[in-house]
Amino acid sequence: MIGIRNTVFTFACAALCASALPHAARADSYPEKPVRVVLPYPAGGGGDVIGRPLAQKLSERFRRQFVIDNRGGASGNIGMEIVATAPPDGYTLLLALAAQLAVNQALYSKLPYDAMRDYAPISLLASAPYFLEVHPTVPVTTLAEFIKLAHAQPGKLVYGSSGNGGGPHLSMELLRSMAKLDLVHVPYKGAGPALPALLAGEVKVMFASYGISGQHVRAGRLRALAVSSTRRATTMPEVPTIAEAGVPGYDSGVWYAMLAPKGTPPAIIKVLNTEIVSLLKSSDLNKHLAGDGLDTIGSTPEQLSAYMKTETKKWTEVVKRSGARID
Repeated sequence: MIGIRNTVFTFACAALCASALPHAARADSYPEKPVRVVLPYPAGGGGDVIGRPLAQKLSERFRRQFVIDNRGGASGNIGMEIVATAPPDGYTLLLALAAQLAVNQALYSKLPYDAMRDYAPISLLASAPYFLEVHPTVPVTTLAEFIKLAHAQPGKLVYGSSGNGGGPHLSMELLRSMAKLDLVHVPYKGAGPALPALLAGEVKVMFASYGISGQHVRAGRLRALAVSSTRRATTMPEVPTIAEAGVPGYDSGVWYAMLAPKGTPPAIIKVLNTEIVSLLKSSDLNKHLAGDGLDTIGSTPEQLSAYMKTETKKWTEVVKRSGARID
């Protein structure tokens, strides 16, 4: 009996070891086939600015194709659900923005995913600030002057945004709350129609990215009062941050992160994190993204998870105060 038990035990151990071997091999030789990187926005959107060059660099580094799969719709919720339900094998990744990872749960009463529960963080990739810009007819040249003007004309200054619950809208709501401003909001269907409205003076002030508005600021068609990040932007270093211009503690902007479906092997997460952080620190990719107004970051999975929790708490409070809903 003892001999039989020992034999059974030996075979059981061998079976367990054999079942573990393929997983180890897959992690060691990952990737063995093309990797899909889901970007929850239509092609040509802001996410492509970092997604496509990063995918190209990853393809070169691993000698396997990392293919961007644009899945836009429902404020990114369609693409998010695709990744949440994908096999956790490292061959489907997610490149998402602050909106999907920290804002949407406050805007929607029901979502097909949970940002903290359904994904395995890999790395924070980069961030980009918004610029607070006014039409030249607004008689201010600094943030302090703008705040003073808004206080003197409560409910009269009109600001535009790319839509309810979007980054520019919530960035202004955060400023409204912290500086106690009474402004009128006019949402547009995207940054495309919102910027011409600001250029035409239909709205007087707006938060806008450098990518769509920088050339107009340079040409004098718009006036940049401050930048939303905690440090000055390399694209327009002469523009002060909102914090140093009179609203201490203010911090807003868009950020990008790479994640995988929950349950993806830690060894694969580690491989991806190591290579992505290395690429983000390389002068080649760093310089390319800086030209589009992005500041590269790179983080551990744990740092990304903690950042998502902090950002979710902050923006949930902002959304509640603003009353914004998308249902």
